[in-house]
Amino acid sequence: MDLLISPCRQLLTLTGNSAPRKGPNQGELGMVHNGAVLIVDQKIKQVGTADELEVALRGAPVRKISAENRVVMPGFVDSHAHPIFALPRDRDYELRIRGKTYQEIAEQGGGILSSVLAVRHSSREHLLEISKTRLSRFVEHGTTTLECKSGYGLDLENEIKILEVIRDLRHHISLDLVPTFLGAHEIPEEYKSRKKDYVQLVTEVMIPEVASRRLAVFCDCFVEEHIFPPSSAREILKSARAHGLKVKLHADQLGRSGATLLGIEMSAVSVDHLEHINEQDIQALAKSNVIATLLPGSVFHLGSHPYPPARSLIDAGVPVALATDFNPGTSPTANLQMILSIACTQMQMTPAEAIVAATLNGAHALGMAQEIGSIEAGKQADLCIMDVAHYRQIPYFFGMNHCQMTIKKGEIVYQRDKS
Repeated sequence: MDLLISPCRQLLTLTGNSAPRKGPNQGELGMVHNGAVLIVDQKIKQVGTADELEVALRGAPVRKISAENRVVMPGFVDSHAHPIFALPRDRDYELRIRGKTYQEIAEQGGGILSSVLAVRHSSREHLLEISKTRLSRFVEHGTTTLECKSGYGLDLENEIKILEVIRDLRHHISLDLVPTFLGAHEIPEEYKSRKKDYVQLVTEVMIPEVASRRLAVFCDCFVEEHIFPPSSAREILKSARAHGLKVKLHADQLGRSGATLLGIEMSAVSVDHLEHINEQDIQALAKSNVIATLLPGSVFHLGSHPYPPARSLIDAGVPVALATDFNPGTSPTANLQMILSIACTQMQMTPAEAIVAATLNGAHALGMAQEIGSIEAGKQADLCIMDVAHYRQIPYFFGMNHCQMTIKKGEIVYQRDKS
C-alpha cells in the first residue's frame, strides 16, 4: 500500500539546485510547513502541503502516518565511518584521560594496531555478527546511508575479509552501505622498517584485487607525513583511479601535510577532517569540485583542538558535509544528531547548515545525490521523523535521540516503542 506522511509540522525537503549546497545556500532547507509526502514503490512520488495531497488522494487506499507536531527530513547520509572492528578501545580512552600520549598508549598495546590485531584474530562470521547490532544503532538515530571503510586488516587477507563483511551486511540491515578500501590507514607492524614495500603491496596487490572483485566504490588514504606522506598517497590514489575506484582522503587532521591540495589534484570526491588547513587550502577548495567533510566527533572525543574551520569554509563557498567518523579509537558514536550539536556549538554552523551537511551534502560526498539526500519526486524514499517541534531543536537538545521513525526505501525500518 502507498504511504502518505501527513501532516508534517515542518517538512525539510532540501529541494532546489542539484549541486552541493555551499556559501549562502548551505542552509537552504526547502521547508514546507504543514507538509506531506507520498511514497510509492520505494520512491517519493509527490511532495506538497497536507491540504494539497490529502485532497488529491481523497478515497485512495493509502497508509497514513501523522507527523503533526514533528519534523520530517531526509534520512542522514553518514559519509565517513569505520564501523567494522572487533573490539572497542575503551582502555585507550581512560589512558588518554589520564594523560598518556598516543605513543605511550601504543607501547602499552593500544592504538590502531591493537584494532588491527583484534580483526586479524576474528573470523568473518564473528565480525558480521557483531556488526549487525552495531550498525542497527545508526538506523535508530535516523541514518539511512552509511559509508563503511576497511583499514583494520592492513594485509590482503584481512582487508578483503572486512570488505566481504560489508558486502554481506547488506542482506542483514536496513542501510545502504558504501564500501571504501582503506588499506592505507596505517603501516602494519611487520612493515614498520620497510614502508615503501607496504605502499607497493597496497598499489600493486591490494587495490587490483579489491577492484577486480568489486568490493569497494572508493579508495581512501590517511595522509600524514609520518604515515603516508603526499608522495606515497599520490601513488596509492593513482593506482586506485587506474583501477576504477573513486578517491577520498583523510586530510590535514594531525597537522598540515598538503593533503587537501593533493585531494584537489587527484579529483577526490571529498577531503575529510581538515583540522589544520590554512587559507590557501580553503581558497583552493572553493575553486574545486571537492566536498569538505568535517568530523568534529573525533576532536570532541579526543579533547583536542582545533576544530575544523567550518565557518571559514562555508563563507568561502566550499560545500561542507558532516559525518560521524564512527570508529573505536577517536569517535565511537553512531549519533549524527550529536555531531550536529558539536558542529553548531564548536564550529559556528547554523542548525540549517548542519542539517544540509549531514544529508544532501553527505550524499554528494558519496556521489549519490541523484538518489538520496533530499525529499523530492523520483528519489529514494529515505526519511526520518524527528520528535521535535522545530528543526533547530535537533542540535539544541544535545546528546538525545529525537528519531521517532526511520523509513528506508519506503519501509518503516525503525519506530520508537510508544510504550
